Amino acid sequence: MKQLMVHITLMLFCLAAFSQTEIDKQTIQQQYEVALEKLVQIATTPTPLSFKKAVFTVENAYWDNELDYELFNKQINTYTQLCKAIIQSRDLLYNEEDKEKVKIHAAIFWALTDTIPIQFGDEVVKHEPFTYDFEDFFGQKDWSKMFVIKLLNTKTGNCHSLPYLYKILAEELGEEAYLSLAPNHIYIKLKNKQSGWYNTELTSGIFPIDAWLKSSGYIHMDAIRNGIFMDTLGQQQSIALCMLDLAQGYEKKLGINDGQFILKACETALKYYPNYVNAMLMKAETQRKIITERMKVAGAETISELFIYSSATQELFNDMEQTYAKIHQLGYRKMPEQMYIDWLVSLQENKEKYQNKKIINFTTNTHKR
Repeated sequence: MKQLMVHITLMLFCLAAFSQTEIDKQTIQQQYEVALEKLVQIATTPTPLSFKKAVFTVENAYWDNELDYELFNKQINTYTQLCKAIIQSRDLLYNEEDKEKVKIHAAIFWALTDTIPIQFGDEVVKHEPFTYDFEDFFGQKDWSKMFVIKLLNTKTGNCHSLPYLYKILAEELGEEAYLSLAPNHIYIKLKNKQSGWYNTELTSGIFPIDAWLKSSGYIHMDAIRNGIFMDTLGQQQSIALCMLDLAQGYEKKLGINDGQFILKACETALKYYPNYVNAMLMKAETQRKIITERMKVAGAETISELFIYSSATQELFNDMEQTYAKIHQLGYRKMPEQMYIDWLVSLQENKEKYQNKKIINFTTNTHKR
């Protein structure tokens, strides 16, 4: 009798634990659904500060809505004020009519990449630059490695969080900064009257010419023509990047689950950025995983066996194949991780070869007296 009671107690405990787990999953699912709705609202009614709100929405969803938006704003404001101080204390070797705009971008660049002395009464403290975090830089083990919150708290980041912070600071200062994509990479594109369009690379603190981007060997000319790489992203396209970030964070927390939320987030991102190749890739990969799981459950050895019982699966498969075909037609080529690291390092090793000397000349600062 005592043994039976122990078994019943264990069963009740397991059922309670299972129930709690299911409740937790449902809560997370709901949080992510709400977050996606917020991103859609931001995308459809863009304001000058909307990218900051979108980034916070994504990161807050991952941390179960436990982040403090007021604290996030205070951290951002600290660097906004630093940029304003730099604008007042430094001048540029630049005299075109858009000088004030260029000074703002120079200040953001220095705030992120330079050591800056700051006077506090009689004491001088040094603001140290942000640095690149080479450990788990794709967030495969820890997705929060991609976050602006992590960057602000540790002063180390990657090619995801650094350009995101740059764009946020530009918005705070009343300026535009355009995100741009390369294989596995995000950087900033800007324009001024003297030099035209130019690239800002925050992982190394350099202004590289387009030849460096193309030197990776993984940017096909079709990819440039079709706008999937090296193009400037508008505000809605930038919010689409956040929608995919949301889908990736969801997968890190819950796996693909039934795949429906991830597919919904990818489709929503593609609505605002139709040639967003990373959203296409995640959509197709999620569809592939769903089909593989359905084959396993049905005991089917071939995909055609599954089609006999499910026309919906056949439609899913056809859509997946079309998506993969479009990805290839757009000119996307997958870049291996080690190749990506070597490519980043090549910029440091070949600064003279790849540096945009027009930009470096006028961003050589002179301190006001």
